[in-house]
Amino acid sequence: MSGLLVTGLGVVAPTGIGAEAHWAALLDERPAIGPITGFDAERYGVTLAAQIRDFDPGEHVSTQLMVQTDRWTWTSLAAATLAAADAGYQAPEDAYATSVFLASGSGGNEFSQHEIQGLWAKGPKSVGAYQSIAWFYAASTGQISIRDGYKGPSGVVVSEGAGGLDSIGWARRVARRGTPAVLVGGTEAGICPYALLCQATSGRLSTATRPEEAYRPFDRRADGHVIGEGGAILLVEEPSAARARGAEKVYGEVAGYGATHDAYHSEDPAPDATQYARAIRLSLADAGVGPDDVDLVVADAAGTPELDALELQAFAAVFGDRTTPVPVTAPSSWTGRLMAGGSALNVATALLAMRDGIVPGIAFLDDPVDAPGVDLVRHPRVQDVSTVVVVARGFGGFNSSIVLRRYAGGMS
Repeated sequence: MSGLLVTGLGVVAPTGIGAEAHWAALLDERPAIGPITGFDAERYGVTLAAQIRDFDPGEHVSTQLMVQTDRWTWTSLAAATLAAADAGYQAPEDAYATSVFLASGSGGNEFSQHEIQGLWAKGPKSVGAYQSIAWFYAASTGQISIRDGYKGPSGVVVSEGAGGLDSIGWARRVARRGTPAVLVGGTEAGICPYALLCQATSGRLSTATRPEEAYRPFDRRADGHVIGEGGAILLVEEPSAARARGAEKVYGEVAGYGATHDAYHSEDPAPDATQYARAIRLSLADAGVGPDDVDLVVADAAGTPELDALELQAFAAVFGDRTTPVPVTAPSSWTGRLMAGGSALNVATALLAMRDGIVPGIAFLDDPVDAPGVDLVRHPRVQDVSTVVVVARGFGGFNSSIVLRRYAGGMS
């Protein structure tokens, strides 16, 4: 039985607005990391981030809605519009036939920053009523549902960086219960003093001042990651429903999903990769494929020596017995880590790699660590890609894995 089909991609990312702009930036090896603008970040010990520099929210969001919502929700609203347009999807007469199930890692940061400053400077009466909903994790899900009239079972997943994949896992449950179309994925917008300080306390952010030195996953010089904003929203559909409405293209099939939790510590990573490897194995078993069937792995790529080593340990445990090393890439090295938006964007990137038969490389991978059984992709590579594993980890011990497969069923 076929899994859900991905029929639309909506990308709003530091690498570009729209899936094709993002994809072109990756293939051209154009990094999106640069100095933080909008406020003085030096006091936080971090000066670089991957910001969306060409995003005009007025082109995607009404003025009335903009004043009620955060930049994070603006990017989600834009991405949802792009995904539906890409799929040629018109909301059916049955409003309950479409769901919105997104992920969020930090909520409405900029809006909250403004309200907190008002509270401190002027007192409680300066805080607006919209603060109660603009920061809330479910705000983007709710605003898309309201604006576009999607009344199917909807929700939000909060599992930090793993959330983009977990939203797809939840969409499968929603579809099995009778909802044929679901918007999944998510975006983030955590580049403001309040959010940056929260992330800096993790100790995982790079303090480098040059973009080419800041985020180097799987490199011997790796010293942390760079945060980014944006992400992707995808439209997934039950195959018969996609055929019935006359969907003209399918990027791929969601063939398998697996998720585990380290159950070790709220902040520190588990000392081994047992549960991470288990999540990958669960997704492969769910898809009915083996390690030798995988053409590409899109890595989580934490960018710290400890976490990168654990990830490679998980890959070796799952794919180590292959006759050829498994190709591994890390698109987030170009965009920064976008929390929940990053894993969703990685799914979109994997589907574009499958479509075009090109694997993007890992940014600034000049001195790779030893990675037995793993083929770290350093530059764009022409390669047939029919089965991809996308993995993600969330701060606090979340592990998720998705198997994507080229769809051969046809739409007629």
